[in-house]
Amino acid sequence: MSVSESLENYLETILVLGKKNPVVRSVDVANELNFKKSSVSVAMKTLREKSYITVTPEGWIYLTESGKEIAEMIYERHLFISEWLISLGVDENTAIEDACRMEHVISKDSFDAIRTFVNKSLTK
Repeated sequence: MSVSESLENYLETILVLGKKNPVVRSVDVANELNFKKSSVSVAMKTLREKSYITVTPEGWIYLTESGKEIAEMIYERHLFISEWLISLGVDENTAIEDACRMEHVISKDSFDAIRTFVNKSLTK
């Protein structure tokens, strides 16, 4: 399941928008990411071709099971890393920006090890 950082960002954005809005459209994604609609359109086509999303005739975007799995993994990492960095004293904006980069490059093994270590530290 090799997905580029860019596509992971799109999937995560669709997930987050879906939590706030009854439907998600390409224009919503473009507005959220501050991207051109044409760039988002190309990405949505790629996500459709890889079966990570479906798009209704009305233009509503839905994550498929595989798309949702990736989006939730990235979003979980984002939340955890952001909160962890903030708890270490990192400025909130910096922590969020750093988490956005780290969430894509950290391996599953390393993330799991950090999460286990942090959770053990919290229960002591």
